[in-house]
Amino acid sequence: MQEFLEFTLSGIAIGMIYAAIALSLVLIWRGTRVLNISQGAMAMFTTYIAWVVITRTGSYWAGFAVALAAGLVLGALLERTVIRPAQGKPPLNALIVTIGLLTLIEGLAGIIFGGQYRSFPAAFSVTGLKIGGVAIGVSWSDVFAAAVVLAAAAALALMFRYTATGLKLRAAALNTEVARLLGIRTGRVLTLGWALAGLFGALAGVLVTPSTFLYPNSMDSIFVLGFTAAVIGGLDSAIGAVVGGVGLGVVLSYAGGYLGSDLVLLYGLAALVVVLMVRPNGLFAAPAARRV
Repeated sequence: MQEFLEFTLSGIAIGMIYAAIALSLVLIWRGTRVLNISQGAMAMFTTYIAWVVITRTGSYWAGFAVALAAGLVLGALLERTVIRPAQGKPPLNALIVTIGLLTLIEGLAGIIFGGQYRSFPAAFSVTGLKIGGVAIGVSWSDVFAAAVVLAAAAALALMFRYTATGLKLRAAALNTEVARLLGIRTGRVLTLGWALAGLFGALAGVLVTPSTFLYPNSMDSIFVLGFTAAVIGGLDSAIGAVVGGVGLGVVLSYAGGYLGSDLVLLYGLAALVVVLMVRPNGLFAAPAARRV
């Protein structure tokens, strides 16, 4: 029973990281119908920026804040300079552009920061917590990561539902041309969507890297699982991204704990295949509108 509890709680903790990546993908997909393959590389690069700040200032929180700001700026900059020229072109064009960005960003990280593995500090202790002398498989750092992602997801949901900015984002995602005719500056709205996606990616990078190492390809496997979570939940659903991330994290924790951790990525892809066979649009996808 203790082992089951440990696997469950640790799965929820890592699932929150997958959810953060999934949310960043959902934000971009809903606004531009672009699947950003470079999202993991963007997260890695902002984590390097946080590492530089922490190394020079000795302050984790300074690095944390700078990483989030860098994610906002990087997302907006890439949308303005690289993604926007691909808009209105065949969908494959934008996908190829994001693949090129993945290669470019990881290459730049290797040139600037080197290819060696670097440790990254955690916000709080990584020592496992105990309740009544029983280990529960998570640390204060895991609790912090889960709480931050939940708070960010809740803030995003409230923004989409109750603010004018969220309404504009939803309108631009639903029909860009109609939104433009209604007076919405869709260019700014789409830039904001990419900026927020960059922030969520940076958040995931800073939160997951203390349990791994920092190097130019460090976020590749996390991105694959975050993408899997987004597809499982439905690329149009922010709630689905969170549920898909947590569900995937728990399932992979059970599989890794009971079946062996060597094939965790394979287990994740197997979960993706099963969902695509049963419900191709994702578990929380809205029903398709009938066209007469």
